Amino acid sequence: MSQRDTMYSDTYTHLPDPQRQYAFYEGVTVKRGLAWVIDFIIVAAMMVPILIFTVFVAAFFLPLLFAIVSFIYRVLTIGSGSATWGMRMMAIEFRNAQGHRFDLSQAFLHTLGYTISLSVFPLQIISVVMMFMTERGQGLTDMVMGTVALNRRA
Repeated sequence: MSQRDTMYSDTYTHLPDPQRQYAFYEGVTVKRGLAWVIDFIIVAAMMVPILIFTVFVAAFFLPLLFAIVSFIYRVLTIGSGSATWGMRMMAIEFRNAQGHRFDLSQAFLHTLGYTISLSVFPLQIISVVMMFMTERGQGLTDMVMGTVALNRRA
């Protein structure tokens, strides 16, 4: 085993091995995509009362307001259950490098990384390609933080 392999495996020793425990990672990338669509719809639905209560003045700031509401939604839902509501519907969740669910600070950092990669189009493309190409289905933010999305344990 090379030094690189040792360093790589040490990072993820507390997570399921994708070779021997494939079921934890099976279909997760597609489920993440579907969860993203569900979460987008949920955030869009949250925008309706905001628009109504502001007598549609918020429509002038809609992209910024949508980004803020989405950020808060993601931090709070991931921080409270290691998954957004869309991810919960798809039966997937985030785990950190130690195999634990995210706390609020990890949820904030992951959401910040997601927001940055979403804001910079090439980073988003790289992240999606990485989800399909890496053995654990990790996106760019996941790789930086040493986190994974897994099928939820029963």
